[in-house]
Order: sequence, then C-alpha cells, then structure tokens
Amino acid sequence: MEILKAILFGIVEGITEWLPISSTGHMILLNDFIHLHVSDEFYNLFEVVIQLGAILAVVLLYFKEIFPWGFGKKKEETKKTFNLWGKILVACVPAAIIGLLFDDWLDEHLYNSIVVSLMLIIYGVLFIVIESLHLGKRETKTVEAITYRQALLIGIFQLLALIPGTSRSGATIIGGLLIGLERKVAAEFTFFLAIPVMAGASLLKLVKYILDVGFIFTAHELIILGVGCLVAFIVSVLVIRFLINYIRKHDFKPFGYYRIILGFIVLIYFLMN
Repeated sequence: MEILKAILFGIVEGITEWLPISSTGHMILLNDFIHLHVSDEFYNLFEVVIQLGAILAVVLLYFKEIFPWGFGKKKEETKKTFNLWGKILVACVPAAIIGLLFDDWLDEHLYNSIVVSLMLIIYGVLFIVIESLHLGKRETKTVEAITYRQALLIGIFQLLALIPGTSRSGATIIGGLLIGLERKVAAEFTFFLAIPVMAGASLLKLVKYILDVGFIFTAHELIILGVGCLVAFIVSVLVIRFLINYIRKHDFKPFGYYRIILGFIVLIYFLMN
C-alpha cells in the first residue's frame, strides 16, 4: 500500500512540477487525503528529494542543449552552451541567497493552507490578465537570445516561488512573459533553471535531515523514495513534452482558471476542517 501511495505522489509531482499549477498545493492536499506512514522528518525530505526524478527528465530531454560537448558541436556551439549556463546560474543567485537565509522561517510561517490557496488564486488571476492583455512584447524567440539582464530578472521573479502555492514554474513563466520572452522560451528556460535550483533544494533538505536524524534510512523509506523518484521521472518526461507541444498553439489561461478553482477548493476544505 505504501508503494502504491509513493507511485501516486510521484505522478502528482511529475505533473505539477512542470505545469504552472503549484506542486506544493497539490502535495498538501494529497498528503492530507493519502498520508504516507513515515516520520515527519522523512516526509519533509521525501517531498523535496522526489523532485530529483523530475530534474532527470529535463536532463534526458534537453541533454544535447545543456551538455557543452559532443553531438558534433563546434567550438562556437560549446561556447554558447557555457553562456547559457552562465545565465542559468545568474538566475539562481537571488533564490539561493534568500532561500538559504530564510528557509526555516518560510517553512514555519508561510507553509499553511491559507497562504497556499491565496497564492494559487492570485497567480491564477495573473496568468489570465497577462495573457488577455498580451502583456510583454514577446521579442525573445530563443533561449540563446535571453540576455543576462533578463536572466537576473527571471531569477528575481523566482523569489516569489519561495512562498508556498506560487509555483516555481508559474513565477518564472509569468516573469518571462512580462519581460518579453515567447511562451516556449519562458517554459524551456524554466526547465533549465530547475536543474540547479531543485538539486540545491534537495541537497539542503538532505543535509538538514542528516543533521537532525542522521544518515539513517530504513529499507522501507529507501523503497518509497526510489519509487517516488522513478515515477516522477517517467511522468515528467511525458508532461514536459505535452507542455511544449501545447504552448505552441495555446496560451496559459486554462492553467490560470485551474489554479483559481483549486485555490478555492483548498481554502474551503481546510476552513471546514
């Protein structure tokens, strides 16, 4: 039964990590209905480290774009890849600084159903407004064309995702659209940005877990973690492909409506309980 639960958590993580609909909001609901029988410390670790499976999906699908060598790349192409990584790292700086300084405070004061539901609703409205008013000139047509200034601005927008319920992909995609990125470019840069951000978050949680509990895992816990990561990886591959194909012909408004509906469901459910 616990393995089946881990599979379900992996499915939800793989879907919600890449669609701009907040993985945190969905995980809170899922954990309330289908509670994993593990310690609170391990669940806090599981909830973050399961993202490693999702990261591997990006690495697999975009390996040619993000790996500097091979694939017949010429010297100029290798230079462009390193330049892309420079922009990704610049975009990581704001969240890395604020996240390290305020991670515990954010978990203690903002990780609750009210904040999550409000952020779901607010950013759902923002998606609808931005797409309806066609805000942002959408002049940046490729990831390579993103400037370091734009990368830093996207990194600042990513700070908003430190508030649970915002959605990391939602915050960076909204930021990308507002500063002139095409939808596909905003989504792909969000995928690339996830690699160091989510890997860093997973490492931070692992270090905290080891400091609090020690490097002690039961076979049961390792199986749950492994199954969750594997399922998140498989589902993420499918979802990333779907999203890129979807946004070639459609906008983000449906995700905005979904966020608003889910936000009210979360709010009503937890107020009633």
